[in-house]
Amino acid sequence: MVVEQQKKNKKRFALFLATCDSEFVKKAYGGYFNVFVSAFGEEGEQWDLFRVVDGDFPDEKDLDSYDGFIISGSPHDAFADADWIVKLCSLCQKLDEMEKKVLGICFGHQIITRVKGGKIGRARQGPDMGLRTITIARDTEKLGLYFGDEVPASLAIVKCHQDEVLELPDSATVLASSEVCQVEMFSIGDHLLCIQGHPEYNKEILFEIVDRVLNMKLMEQEFADKAKSTMESAEPDKDLWQKLCKNFLKGQI
Repeated sequence: MVVEQQKKNKKRFALFLATCDSEFVKKAYGGYFNVFVSAFGEEGEQWDLFRVVDGDFPDEKDLDSYDGFIISGSPHDAFADADWIVKLCSLCQKLDEMEKKVLGICFGHQIITRVKGGKIGRARQGPDMGLRTITIARDTEKLGLYFGDEVPASLAIVKCHQDEVLELPDSATVLASSEVCQVEMFSIGDHLLCIQGHPEYNKEILFEIVDRVLNMKLMEQEFADKAKSTMESAEPDKDLWQKLCKNFLKGQI
């Protein structure tokens, strides 16, 4: 009886992985799932992995047993109509109706935009890769709930995307912006938080992606060098991003 109660009280989260593990990530971290759990998980929690990019989804009847969900980044377009993307959109619609906590990152940020009636497409100023500083909105009380007493004026985050939010859903509140992207972060209600950058990424993950894309001849050497140069003497605000995401997912403040 005690064991059953402990299991019932254990917080449960799910990662919807929308990308395949690279050989580097497998070797260095054991897969992207471990990268996310290391960034946002805590002892005593249960985290489940669903490789949605491969058509692996939870049963709808099990959704209510989760406290929160994360939708990862992806090399795929969030505005595409591949079967798994359409199914993911349908699932997100259901989670929105249930008012379940969903953290959308990069591709996930854009998927939630699509589901809620916004517009996504190619980034107006072109692809963005590297460490960027984004400006935090000053006129929202919501971030105070996630950061606590002191909300930072800006945050550094790793960016890696070619698409962006072009038009926000009507119900969305912009929480951060930058010179190259008007919608870096937004929320809808108390249950949807969307971030264009990658709060889970570090320098070595970014560099490996840059090298891989360069080797595939999908970017120029100059672009790759500029992306890497942004992290020569700077780091993302990892601790603050983790605080924000954890407090959103888990309602710790």
